[in-house]
Amino acid sequence: MVSDWVSKEMDTVDIGDERLNDGLIELLSMMAASPSKSIPAAVNGGHNETTAAYRLFDNERVSFENVLEPHIDATYARLAQEKVVIVAQDTTELDLTRPKVQVEGAGPLDGGSRFGEFLYPLIAFTPNGTPLGILSAELWTRDHGPSKADDRKKKPIEEKKSVRWLDTHRHAQEIALQHPETKIVCVADSEADIFEVIELDRESPDNFQWIIRSCYDRSVVTEDSDEVTYLYEQLAACERIYSKQIHVRGREPKLACDKRARNQPRISRQCEMEVRATTVTLRGSSRPDRKLNNTTVNAVLAEEVGAPEGETPVRWLLLTNMPILTKEEIELVIAYYCIRWLIEIFFRTLKSGCRIEGRRFETIERFERCLAVTLIVAWRTLYTTRIGREYPDASCECVFVKDEWQPVYQIVMQEPPPKKPPTLRTMIRLIARLGGYIERARNDEPGPDTTMRGMERLYDISACWQTFGPNTTQTKRKTCV
Repeated sequence: MVSDWVSKEMDTVDIGDERLNDGLIELLSMMAASPSKSIPAAVNGGHNETTAAYRLFDNERVSFENVLEPHIDATYARLAQEKVVIVAQDTTELDLTRPKVQVEGAGPLDGGSRFGEFLYPLIAFTPNGTPLGILSAELWTRDHGPSKADDRKKKPIEEKKSVRWLDTHRHAQEIALQHPETKIVCVADSEADIFEVIELDRESPDNFQWIIRSCYDRSVVTEDSDEVTYLYEQLAACERIYSKQIHVRGREPKLACDKRARNQPRISRQCEMEVRATTVTLRGSSRPDRKLNNTTVNAVLAEEVGAPEGETPVRWLLLTNMPILTKEEIELVIAYYCIRWLIEIFFRTLKSGCRIEGRRFETIERFERCLAVTLIVAWRTLYTTRIGREYPDASCECVFVKDEWQPVYQIVMQEPPPKKPPTLRTMIRLIARLGGYIERARNDEPGPDTTMRGMERLYDISACWQTFGPNTTQTKRKTCV
């Protein structure tokens, strides 16, 4: 049985064959019901169903692009209904390393000890953090053989891996042009701190804004052209606008060789952050094939004061074209940038929750077809987690049908379901409790892990309710006593 949301989400699917279209919809529905399970387990272990699933992933008419296309169409429809949309771009590696025989077509991820490919998605979020869906996604595989840093420096950006940040930024501008009634805010981490991307601000439509976390202390243009002044120095000299207490989580280093301050290990702690902001003109960078123009941007610096001894101070240096004239405008810049962290949660859901890296395929093409399906599953999982926070008082029937919420309510609450559907926030918490969530405080919201585990149980419970529940139309069998 295909879930209602899957039918709506895949409304525009067109692989070129109705049987393939129907097979994809059925497979997505089954994988969404059991995102962490293997494909045979997700399709209930049936030989015919398992064979059909793997044949679909092996079919050359099916591609990463045409599987994801109907979801992208649905995302655009949701985006058009919003006044403000944050579009976050980022990259993540998909580690497909196998102990013996590697996946055919996978490329090296580092020095040659790990193999896989890279994923570059552009994901839309509401200002409250509800994921609207994927707007674009690109896959890239690194070539085998030694990398030559000197050769990369001589290449124009159009021939480098980093051109993807430029292309995605342009795509976000095109989205803004296509949706003039929606403000589009493109946010990116420090990997997008490329002068060519910043220089694109000259081409921005009125409803397009951007925020990039800076990783370079760039030189700035001053009235005295002979004096060399740098971005951080100029910001640090500005008057403090306000300070704020925040909590930062501890972290372990990902790579021992990574010496960048922002990637160093740290302990969990309360931080006193001082915020400064100013407008600067960045000096245009020189490239082997061109000289880039000086570009005026707004800059916001949030920096920890009084960091514990031995700890690297927390520092965010944000470049943007958003206004920064008032404290409220500066707070909005930081708030919008914080939405970018949700793309990291999306990646964690994709890998840890949906276990995409553990899928066993012999070729990269088969893996990519499965990846496209799993991206939709990961989006739906995170969407379900966050939608109750944005619309807590809405009826749960805006997301769940009666045969889903009624049995969950009865099992968790140990009482018959009410005539009036519970709120969306209540329903999400009931589902999360099926996955192990413990409600300690009212503002303690469930995360994607417990919600995903609860959703897996929801689909099983709903199937039983439809088969044996009080509303079933099947003829009741006599029970032997």
